[in-house]
Order: sequence, then structure tokens, then C-alpha cells
Amino acid sequence: MKYLLAYSIPIVAFFGIYYQGLWAYSAWAYSFILLPILEMILPLNENNYSETEVQSRLANRFYDILLYLNVPIVYGMIWLTLTKVTTSQLTIFEIIGSILSLGVVLGSNGINVGHELGHRETLFERILGKLLLIPSHYTHFFIEHNHGHHLHVSTPEDPSTAKYNQTLYAFWIQTVTGTYTKAWKIQRKLNEINKINFFSLKNDMFWFTIIQIVYLLTIYSIFAVKGFLVALFAGIVGFLLLETINYIEHYGLMRKQTASGRYERVTEKHSWNSNHILGRIILYELTRHSDHHYKSQKKYQILEYHDVSPQMPYGYPTSMVMSFFPPLWFKVMNERIPKE
Repeated sequence: MKYLLAYSIPIVAFFGIYYQGLWAYSAWAYSFILLPILEMILPLNENNYSETEVQSRLANRFYDILLYLNVPIVYGMIWLTLTKVTTSQLTIFEIIGSILSLGVVLGSNGINVGHELGHRETLFERILGKLLLIPSHYTHFFIEHNHGHHLHVSTPEDPSTAKYNQTLYAFWIQTVTGTYTKAWKIQRKLNEINKINFFSLKNDMFWFTIIQIVYLLTIYSIFAVKGFLVALFAGIVGFLLLETINYIEHYGLMRKQTASGRYERVTEKHSWNSNHILGRIILYELTRHSDHHYKSQKKYQILEYHDVSPQMPYGYPTSMVMSFFPPLWFKVMNERIPKE
């Protein structure tokens, strides 16, 4: 039941966007002020599950349903925000707050859950995952993440791995442009292997592009220019939050290159781990990222802690805030990067 707390961000955003005023920024304040403070107070939880507990958690469909419910929640929040912005006399201050709050929802309950479902084997779950990527204009993430990032993580070939002493803002440029172009390269390679033409129903990148255009045109047709711009910028906030998480997940960690030119296999040492309990719950255990990269098919509810994984001194919400200030980030994190 603790994962119900993952809905706290859209709930806070709902009331903030509904009541407006200073409250329009409520989801942003909740995520990046209140949660970091609470994470510094609450204890860590390094416990793993017994084999019996693992089997019980895998058999319990409630964990999956919690993910599925994010689809109506995310699209409901989009409808509420666009309706509020286009039918009420809001100030620029309130509109910006609404964009930021919706963007947090798109990042946490949209693209983050889309990432989890994108690793699932069933077609139904993968479709839901793709639906959650659309509002953040990041459907290409499905291709690049599964076929690129997990293969090349912690190497110079991965645009989603932040280099040592690279600022968050330089990383945003690297990863936003790099993941998109790499997704097309991966798709072209898949087309060649499977002998698929560009307009085939199996050419995901082509159809992702069409879907993204249709999504924005639909919003424009219903909510006019103002709604279009709000949806556009909220989506940008959403994917920048995702890439901020990518930044802190792999910052400065590199796999060794062997004499043959190949890189060592991905282990628990190539992602930063966090056992801070609030971040774990609200992000559906994304903070146990070391285990996710070690065994990418594991469902979120059974991800484990490995003591050999590099440990973040703070939880993900706090670390995200810290990354916005490069000198502070480098001071705290550079000395923690493993030497081997």
C-alpha cells in the first residue's frame, strides 16, 4: 500500500492547478522542497526481500494495477490543466506555475512509469508505457532506452551517461539531441535486420513521430494556441526532469574497456543507488537503479540493494535539486565516484 504515495504528486498538483494563485506551484514545491527535507529526516531502508517475499510480490497484481492507473491520472491532469488555463483569467505567474506542476506529473507519473512499463514483456503493458511517453514528447525514449542506453550505459557511446565534471545543463543538450538521433540510428538498423520499409507498421520511430504530431494538433484543435503552448512546455519540463534523473543516475561512472575494444559487462557498480525511502516509493523504486541495470527485466517491487553499488549521499529529489547548482554537485559527488 505504500506505493499509493506515488500518487501524492498528481494529487498535490490537482489542488494547486485547481485553486491557482501561489498554489499553482504546489507540485514543484512539494517535489523539490518538502520531499528533500523529509528525506533528510527519515531513515534509509537497505532491506532486501526473502525469496518467499519476492514470489509473493510478483504474484500480486496490485503492483501492476498501481502502474496502469497512472494513464488516466496523467491524461486527466492534462485535461484539467488545459481546461483551467484556457477557460479562466489566469496571470502569467499562474500559467507558469501550472506548466511546472503539470510538468512534474508528466515526469514522475508519466515518463517514469512509462519507463517501467517499457521494460515489460506483454504488449498491453508496453502500449501503456508508450501512452505515458507521449505527453512528454519522448516516445523515441522507448527505442533508445531499451536498445541503446542499457547496452551502452557508462560508456562514451551513451548520450544518457553524464561525464565527470559535466554540468547538468551541458548534459541536457547532449542527451536530448543524442538520444533522439540515436533512436533513429537504432530504428534504421532494426529496419535493415528485419527487412522493414520506412512506412511499415513496425517502424516505431516513424509512427512515434506521427503520434506526437497528432497529439499536439489535437490539443491545438481543442484548446487553441494557449493550450498548445502549455502542453508543449509542460512536456519539455517533463522530459528535462527525466534527463535530470538520468544525469544523477550515472554521473561520472564509466565501464572499463578491455584489450579487445569491448567494454566490461554492466554490473551493479555502473549506476548510483539510493535507499532513501521517500524517493524509492514515489518513483516506484527507480532509485534502486543499480539493480535495474544489472537485471533490467526485474519489476520495480523486487529491485534489490547491493552494497557494492555506489551510494548517493541524498535521495533522488534532493540530488536533483543539488544538480541544478553545478559547483555544489561537483563538491559533493566528485569525491564519491569510485576509483575502480
